[in-house]
This record gives sequence, C-alpha cells and structure tokens, in this order.
Amino acid sequence: MKHIVTVQNVVTAFADWMDPTAAELDAIELESPVVLAEVDLLDAQIKAMDRPVNEVDGRRIRRARNRVLAARRDVANRTVGEMLPGGAA
Repeated sequence: MKHIVTVQNVVTAFADWMDPTAAELDAIELESPVVLAEVDLLDAQIKAMDRPVNEVDGRRIRRARNRVLAARRDVANRTVGEMLPGGAA
C-alpha cells in the first residue's frame, strides 16, 4: 500500500521545472491578442449556429475575422521587426 506522502512527492517532484521560462511568458504575452481575437471569432460563430445567419451575425463574424487577421499581422510584424538588424530586442 502506498502512502499519500510518497505519491505527493512524485506528483510535485518537477514543480519548479514545470514553471514557464521568461521567454515562454514573453511568447504568451506576444500571442495573447491573437488568442483573444480568435475567442471573439469563435463566440460570434457559436452565436450564429443556433439560427440561420442573418445580416447582423454575418457582420459580427466578418468583423471578428478581420480582428483575427489584424492581430496575426501585428504579431508577425513585431516578430519580423525583432529579427531584423537594429530591430527592437
């Protein structure tokens, strides 16, 4: 029979190792506008699933899709700008 203390040591043995690095946190922060825009798009699409798409739903989805594209463009431009010589580090 295993003791709870033994199991807990195994579960928490790698807790410090599993923390995100500074680079990973920076990448998450960089990508967060895209993720939020994609969530908004998904919300708009879900709202339109229950009924036939009307003009308002179509506009909502189109605007949300445009926000996703704009957020992706901004992230790509920032990433490329950081890779160019003299770019922001």
